[in-house]
Amino acid sequence: MKTENYDVIVIGGGAIGLATAYHLGKRKAKTLVLEQFTFVNQLGSSAGVSRQFRIPYPDEYMVQMALDAQPYWDELEKETGTSLLDKVGTLWFGDPAVHSTEGNIAQAEQALKALNVPYTTLTAKEIEEQYHFKNLPETYTGLFQADGASINFKLTIETLLNLCRKEETVHLEENSPVLEIKQMGKLFEITTPNGIYISEKLAIIPGPYINSVINLLDFKIEATYWNMSSAYFKKTDPNIQYPTWFVFQNAEGENGNQFYGFPSVDWDHPEYIRVAPDFVIDPLEEPSDRTLIPNPQELGYTSDWVQNHMTGLATEPEYTSTCLIALSKIPNKELLIDFAPSYVPNHKNIVVYATGWAAKFTPFLGKIMSDLTLDGHTDFDISPFQLGRKYFKSL
Repeated sequence: MKTENYDVIVIGGGAIGLATAYHLGKRKAKTLVLEQFTFVNQLGSSAGVSRQFRIPYPDEYMVQMALDAQPYWDELEKETGTSLLDKVGTLWFGDPAVHSTEGNIAQAEQALKALNVPYTTLTAKEIEEQYHFKNLPETYTGLFQADGASINFKLTIETLLNLCRKEETVHLEENSPVLEIKQMGKLFEITTPNGIYISEKLAIIPGPYINSVINLLDFKIEATYWNMSSAYFKKTDPNIQYPTWFVFQNAEGENGNQFYGFPSVDWDHPEYIRVAPDFVIDPLEEPSDRTLIPNPQELGYTSDWVQNHMTGLATEPEYTSTCLIALSKIPNKELLIDFAPSYVPNHKNIVVYATGWAAKFTPFLGKIMSDLTLDGHTDFDISPFQLGRKYFKSL
């Protein structure tokens, strides 16, 4: 088996792993990216074609992170001459009392105000008149933030992959699951089916498969796993257009609760609009339990919601798919960004990103992870995302 030496090994070749390698390459660090599947695969949290970029969050630090991410998207688009964000705005609406995995409308308003982010408040009637929804309860309220966008996520990943391929110091290995991690003084020896690789530093970013890697270092992160369903609904009115949106509500009888959607875009089934549930009926115990077939009950609830509350769309779900996501069980911790716990040898040279919905931060997270890996610190305040020893579980 071949043995090669690197400055940094990035474990995980999804969107954020590639963004990290891209920034490492810009700094001329000799970098290896190990991807257990093929690049641009549909088996992890980088699955699917589109994602939402949005600034509303219930916490000021998350709003600030979205604001800080914007110039990194601009830089990526400018450098490659590629349009990655379709800026259609973000619409949040629903029951103002509901708190969900995405947050709360009233708290988001407070956070936007605190950071002087412009937005517009809306009544249920105004939402129906301006954005094509129908049959909304009169008590519903909303906010519209104009900087929201639909991310061409597949193209984003392909763009980052191509940039990495152009960097002389970045090497890419697919079909290379990590089988073993040995400590050799201040070095790490990584074994895969394709070779043995030695590195001074590790950036561990394998999405929902995080524990399969960090278990090799004798610790784990407490997470739950969602196999999220998604579908497209054909436009019956070609002039209908939606922003990116999310509805906050309690379940209507037994018909699910939160849903979200996208506009039609020319790069993703242009005669269709994507609508998806933001819940799962049966969370997974392990990532290996995932399936590429969506839960039919979740799709049924989504179809019912489209029929009851959206205009200009057929109600039969098409082009269905799933996306695997890991969610932290730690209270108030959506994204986890930290070094390995102190009881792991050489822990300051092991940087971990895990859990949460982070596509909107992709190029910025790559910068954060690369700086943490090479410098041991970042200018961005990661304290809200750090775990602390008590949240790591030793094996």
